[in-house]
Parts: sequence; structure tokens; C-alpha cells
Amino acid sequence: MAPESKKLFNIVILGVAFMFMFTAFQTCGNVAHGHHLWSVLRLQSDHAISGRYRRTSALHVCQRFILQPFPWSFYTASVFIGIAAAVLWTAQGNCLTVNSDEHTIGRNSGIFWALLQSSLFFGNLYIYFAWQGKTHISESDRRTVFIALTVISLVGAVLFFLIRKPDPENILGEDDSSDGQDVEVAESAQNTMTKAVDAFRKSLKLCVTKEMLLLSITTAYTGLELTFFSGVYGTCIGAVNKFGTEEKSLIGLSGIFIGIGEILGGSLFGLLSKNNRFGRNPVVLLGILVHFVAFYLIFLNMPADAPIAPVEGTSSNAYIRSSKEVAILCSFLLGLGDSCFNTQLLSILGFLYADDSAPAFAVFKFVQSVCAAVAFFYSNYLLLHWQLLVMVTFGFFGTISFFTVEWDAAAIVARGSDYRSI
Repeated sequence: MAPESKKLFNIVILGVAFMFMFTAFQTCGNVAHGHHLWSVLRLQSDHAISGRYRRTSALHVCQRFILQPFPWSFYTASVFIGIAAAVLWTAQGNCLTVNSDEHTIGRNSGIFWALLQSSLFFGNLYIYFAWQGKTHISESDRRTVFIALTVISLVGAVLFFLIRKPDPENILGEDDSSDGQDVEVAESAQNTMTKAVDAFRKSLKLCVTKEMLLLSITTAYTGLELTFFSGVYGTCIGAVNKFGTEEKSLIGLSGIFIGIGEILGGSLFGLLSKNNRFGRNPVVLLGILVHFVAFYLIFLNMPADAPIAPVEGTSSNAYIRSSKEVAILCSFLLGLGDSCFNTQLLSILGFLYADDSAPAFAVFKFVQSVCAAVAFFYSNYLLLHWQLLVMVTFGFFGTISFFTVEWDAAAIVARGSDYRSI
């Protein structure tokens, strides 16, 4: 297999593996809306403080233990999932980077993101049809779903073993080969703990650089809106009594349309990456405009107390008559805007830190996870319009900060190499 084909194969396998695993994870999160936010808060907190650089996952732990939802098993499983997520996402960033170059990083980010977010479509499609019209989810329904999710997540974990080590970029002769072997021997002899400490120190130093501080504002926004569309918004839809008996199945339908928006965005930006001469900024600008439209429609369409409504739901009035169609449209817009931000953040991180990507992606996931955890915390107390205001504020400044980094990167690269790929 040609080197470029092998790299593309690795990206596809990486995306498909994540698709399987997150079909289990995100469907699990969707069916647990409104009941387990504190557990997700714990998941994100552990995700933020943990970091290793291997391909592994403990996602199936959650699905296994909450077949019988004892509180201790749910919270314990969430801790393990948070730790595994830190490992998984840091390894993902490194794998994406080593299988890309400055011309393919945009395309590969789009392919990976489209495959990953397909997970929102398949799991929620089943939930929508299986639970349509139900106001109470029985133990049998829950057991069937989580057994299936456990098997699916295990299939995703196995797929990681199909990822191959990419060929070296330049093999010019025996001297280069021997030098590479010497470096490999030296690295293998280095103490594993020393490597971990060095990586941690690099991450700390990276945190205070100008580029990473600016990108952290954008990353913080993605953490806040991740919590909103993956946890809060589904809770809002399920809490609106005026939606009638379809409110529970609408949660699954909302997840489907979030997934469609994510898949469309990832596919579109992956296909257009070769032809876009304007860099990443137009995509991020599109993302924030789409999100602002979604936030405004949600503000009009949802009751203010929907995020903090009791189990019985809310019958409060919104500014307009609450519409299922508008609610689902907002789901699509949330997914599309999220794909704009995440594909471009993955692209610019892989581009700027190609030589040593693991610390950069570790910082990225740390900031994103901390902000996601904070958002889960305040989502239990703040009315909907205040939560939307927080996201609008961070979104505006996050977009400006991303523009600044992109302009600097374009100026630097223009002096040394072609800069065509987003």
C-alpha cells in the first residue's frame, strides 16, 4: 500500500472506530438527559485532569454497570470513562497529526469528524423509533439498549488494532535509516515515567504561549456549547409538556439532526479543503453565525425554565408558541456550527504543532473538558437565557481569538511554504 493510501486508511479506521464507540457513548448520554448531569460533570472533570498517550477505552464500563443503575456504579463508571477519554482524545490528535501534512490536515480533519459524528445518527435513530410515543422507559427497554451499546463500543475498541504505523516521510539512504534506528533505540531505552513527566512539562509550557492562550478561548467555547447540545438542549426538549407524548422520542430525533449537521459540516469542509484559498477563518465565521441563529431561535422557542424544570416538565410559555419543527431545526444548526469549530481547531492544532502534537491536543482537551464540566454545573441552576448569553459571549471572543492565530499562522507559513489547505 502506498504511503499516502496507508495514511488515509488510518484516518478512516480512526474515524470508524470512534463512530462505533461514540454511537454507544452519545446515545447513552442522550437517553440519560436530565437525570445524570452530575455524573457527566464528574466524567468531564476526570477527563480534564487525566492524560496518557495510548489507544485505549473504557467506554463499555459505563454501559455495563448502568444496566442496573445503582448510583455507586454509575458514578464509578463515569470516573473511569473520564480517565479513558483523556487517553483516547490525546491519542486521536496524535494519530491525526502523524498521518497528515500541511496539505491534508484539513481534509483528514473533515473525514474524521464526519465519521465520528455519524455516531449521533445511528444510535438516536433507534431511540427515536423504539421509544416513540412512550412516556415511561421500562427496565426491559433500558436493558436492551445498553447491552447493544456495550457490544458496539467493544467493536470500536477492537478496530483500533487495524491502525498501521505510517511510513517515514523521507528515506534517502542507509545513513538516514541508521540514524532513525539509533533515535528509536535511544527512545525505547528512555524511562517511561521520564517521558510522561517531560510530556506534562511540555503541556504546561505550551499553556502559556500566545497561540495556545488565544486558542484556549475558542476551545472553551466548544466545551460550553458541547455541554449545551449534548446535555442541556435535549433536557429542554424533553421538559416541554406542550410537545405532548412525543417529547421523549424528540430527544432522539434532536440527536439525529445534530448528527446530520455534524456529518454535513465535516464532509463539506473535508471536500473543500483543497480548493479553499482563504484558510480556516471563513469556516469558523460560518460556525459562529450559524450558532448565533440557533441560539436566538432557541431563546424564542423554549421556555426559560426548561433546563431546570422538574421531572414532570414545564408548561411555561416561550416568547413564541413552542414548535417541534423549530426545535429540530435548531438541533441541525447546533451540529453544523459545532463541526465548523472542531474541524478547524483540529486542523490548526495539527498544523501548528506537527512536530510534537500530543501536548497540544492534551491542552486542547483539558480546556474543553474543564469548560464542559463547568457548563454542566451551572446548567442545573441558570435559566435558559443566561446560559445562551454565556455561550454568545464566549463564542464572540473565541472567534476573534481564532482569527488572530490563523492570521499569524498564515503570515508565518507564507514565508516558508504554500498555505492552501484549511
